Amino acid sequence: MMLPTFFRRTTKHRTLPIFKHGLAAGLLGLVLALTGTSTAMAAETLKAGGTPSGIPFTFLDIQNNEITGAMVDLIHALGDDMGYDVQVQESQFNALIPSLTSGKIDIISAAMLKTPERAEVVSFSDNVFPYGEGVVIRDDYEGNINTLEDLSGEVIGAQVGTTYVEQLNAKGIFPEVRNYDTLADMMRDISLGRIIAGVGDAPIINYQLSQGKFPDLKLAENYQQEMVGHIGLAVAQDNTELLERVNTSLAKLKGDGTVDAIFSKWGLQ
Repeated sequence: MMLPTFFRRTTKHRTLPIFKHGLAAGLLGLVLALTGTSTAMAAETLKAGGTPSGIPFTFLDIQNNEITGAMVDLIHALGDDMGYDVQVQESQFNALIPSLTSGKIDIISAAMLKTPERAEVVSFSDNVFPYGEGVVIRDDYEGNINTLEDLSGEVIGAQVGTTYVEQLNAKGIFPEVRNYDTLADMMRDISLGRIIAGVGDAPIINYQLSQGKFPDLKLAENYQQEMVGHIGLAVAQDNTELLERVNTSLAKLKGDGTVDAIFSKWGLQ
């Protein structure tokens, strides 16, 4: 039986029911819709970079093999407020900025001090946490350390990629400033007597000492900080939209006490 004209379409070779074309178009539309949905979902993922050795800001939790810490909690809280699914990727500190500028990550959420030099390469958020350096020495160290000049002539250490390396070298009073991949490596060499002292992030060093690590070490109590600043989140310089969203959410979470609660949880006041 011939289908009515409005149910068929005639070609040169055969008659095709028009509902077949409708079905094909519908399936095509469904595929495109699903593809679009997948793309939209992927766009809502925020890739954050964190270090495995910056306790308690960012560090590797060996029990679940994931990066955790105060800055990880913060970026997850910000992500929730901004509507992102946050994925934290492990990176050594000196690789964070290259990972950001190359597009491997979208944001740095680590114990990164805001400096003019770094601000020439990345864009920093509003201030997150006040920060400064500390001098770590052995418990049996004899003498007072009030300033870095008190260590003049000594071999000291610092973590590679931090601002301390350049600042210590610029002083011109140390025969050698040894670079270490992690603060733990530096502290181990101090403990073994390979170097006299090390300069690093005071909150991180203090936290590690409070956890019973390196019981033969201490922070120089009378040391007056010279390199005080603030931690900030960092995004690519051309990502102004993300920076604006981050600052808006950061201000909100500061106002409702979330930021203070996160840092208090990790023993950071």
